[in-house]
Amino acid sequence: MSRSKLPQVADQQRRKLATPQEIAEYCDVPLGTVYQWSSRGSGPKFIKVGRHLRARWSDVEQWLDAQTIAA
Repeated sequence: MSRSKLPQVADQQRRKLATPQEIAEYCDVPLGTVYQWSSRGSGPKFIKVGRHLRARWSDVEQWLDAQTIAA
């Protein structure tokens, strides 16, 4: 399928995937913590792109919302 024939998607779906470094900075945690989340199956949903670890920003936000503690 040529690039011009790809289905149109909303801009939010086209947002650049988050790198582990970006997630660490966004959550203000060490980079190693992000890799631990991935290896333990916790944290946001991660995607393997080749040998690289990535996440959708929407998944990061959903995971953070699920971590909210009621006061």
